[in-house]
Amino acid sequence: MTRHSAPDLLALHAVRILGFADTAAITHRFRLDPAETEEFLLDAQAYGWVQHTAFADLHGWSLTESGRDRNQRQVQEELAATGEAGRIRDLYRNFLPLNARLRQACTDWQLHPVPGNTLAVNDHTDPVRDERILAELTAIGSALDALGNDLGAVLARFGGYGTRFDTALRRAEAGEHGWVDRTDIDSCHRVWFELHEDLLATLGLDRRDEN
Repeated sequence: MTRHSAPDLLALHAVRILGFADTAAITHRFRLDPAETEEFLLDAQAYGWVQHTAFADLHGWSLTESGRDRNQRQVQEELAATGEAGRIRDLYRNFLPLNARLRQACTDWQLHPVPGNTLAVNDHTDPVRDERILAELTAIGSALDALGNDLGAVLARFGGYGTRFDTALRRAEAGEHGWVDRTDIDSCHRVWFELHEDLLATLGLDRRDEN
């Protein structure tokens, strides 16, 4: 049976996977109640789990070390309660080769090596090359749909990654190149980064362990 996470877990977890976000973005991430989320964030701030930072025209929430520890305990207890930790670990192992492909596709999208300059920026004037990269992203997206369905069958909060990735990819295919790799919009890269962080947090792993 699919487990649905408690709102307080989801609010703190949203801060973690977003990294730095305002209340509206945190609320939107898991479709939480705005008033309850704001109240929880203020309570979490009082407990020392989150901090609010403002500079220039940016403001938002981020986790403290104690908040990260708190969220880690929450998600690990939740995973244990499902009895499906082994299943999530298996799906994470399936994710890793897709992750390598996604990273390569994003690098290829950003760079177009030429003789004498292996770090030349991709100016997107080679439509055949771009189409080949988009085809690879489409294949990755198809695999993500299946992976996301399997993850979501255990923990509901894993739902939606495939749909978001596909939406970003459609915009990239329509000529909006930033929807592949920009970090300030819900691009393919950003969606994938959040999924990666979600998996690592759920399993208590570190990105450095993968290298």
